[in-house]
Amino acid sequence: MIINLFLLLISTTNNLISDCPEIITKQGWGGRPAKNVTSMATPVPYVVIHHSATSPCTTTASCISAMQEIQNYHMDIKGWDDIGYNFVIGGDGRVYEGRGWKVVGAQAPKYNDKSIGICLIGDFTEKLPMRSQLRGAKSLMKCGVEEKFLDETYVLFGHREVRPTECPGILKIKVRKI
Repeated sequence: MIINLFLLLISTTNNLISDCPEIITKQGWGGRPAKNVTSMATPVPYVVIHHSATSPCTTTASCISAMQEIQNYHMDIKGWDDIGYNFVIGGDGRVYEGRGWKVVGAQAPKYNDKSIGICLIGDFTEKLPMRSQLRGAKSLMKCGVEEKFLDETYVLFGHREVRPTECPGILKIKVRKI
């Protein structure tokens, strides 16, 4: 069953948030330093949404643990230079820094150098993410436009729309414009 999920994004400047969401830095969640960093020119034209395909987290402590596990998996098992995503949204509704706004990700081949990868912690093959995660993602994207990290006319994709994968589960993200 495919559920069409529309992240409703408002087109007027008056409705854009004036403050970005609090972002828990990599240092704040105990992340390891990247082995290598490749800078990315901004603003970028795409956002790619993922799910972690792991257990959900609902507290800051459990989300920090999930962040560390995801980073360890990406670096130690997949051999990547860092966690693959630019940002991750926990079930606690908080935004966690992965690679950040201006660093090329490792989350969607052919899109890594021109997109922001946002992962929602949890496995959404049979259920939807928590509303707090959707609010966090929406707030982060609005911030990205406001701060000129995302193009005003960015295109929003679910991971499986840019490569063969089940990610992000039953979510099918429809393209919306700000």
